[in-house]
Amino acid sequence: MLKCQHLVEKADALVDGSPISRRERFALRLHLIMCRHCRRYVRQLRALLGFLPREETPLDDARTEAILKKLDASRDH
Repeated sequence: MLKCQHLVEKADALVDGSPISRRERFALRLHLIMCRHCRRYVRQLRALLGFLPREETPLDDARTEAILKKLDASRDH
């Protein structure tokens, strides 16, 4: 079984669809089935990446705070 550290190193490829072997993708998904902490990490990474492309101007403190609150809310689900 993969260690959590390996999943963290490859999570961006899993989330954005970067090329990785079928075997590695299968191993990563299998790890996610068994590890709730890594599932949470990948869910938070997806949420973060969902916010970033839409921001074209530098974030002010209020907008940053709003994003952090939204991330906290998604963590609770």
